[in-house]
Amino acid sequence: MPDTRDLVDLILGALNDHDVERALRHFSPDAVLVSPIGVAEGHGEIAWYFEHLIKGFPDLGITVWHKVTCGDPVFTEWTMTGTHTGPFLLPRGEVFDGSGRRIAVRGCGACAIEDDLVITYRDYFDQLELYAQLGLSLTLADDVE
Repeated sequence: MPDTRDLVDLILGALNDHDVERALRHFSPDAVLVSPIGVAEGHGEIAWYFEHLIKGFPDLGITVWHKVTCGDPVFTEWTMTGTHTGPFLLPRGEVFDGSGRRIAVRGCGACAIEDDLVITYRDYFDQLELYAQLGLSLTLADDVE
């Protein structure tokens, strides 16, 4: 029976192998993933989230550099790296085609389990740091005066 720390290692290992199905095996069918990009509920939406990242960054890699176990959840600090060569969906629905730019974004995650499956996975990273590395800038929404 894997503990939370083992499950996080299994999920990140699967994502580094770009194996979304293998990563999903460790999520409850009604799990929730929360990130700066949005909320994904259930296997279908979580798979879309991971597939979207891998499609935009085909060489995506996540390097863990610190883990803290305080019972449940487990907190993991990581660096996500990759080259933006595929489409990447922006918040207002625009698609940003591959720019060829490399990213190295620092972040952390918190993971909680129940019945040996992930029920919540919360990733935190600076979305502005990601956008700046992609050569993007923030603009005011059209309806803001």
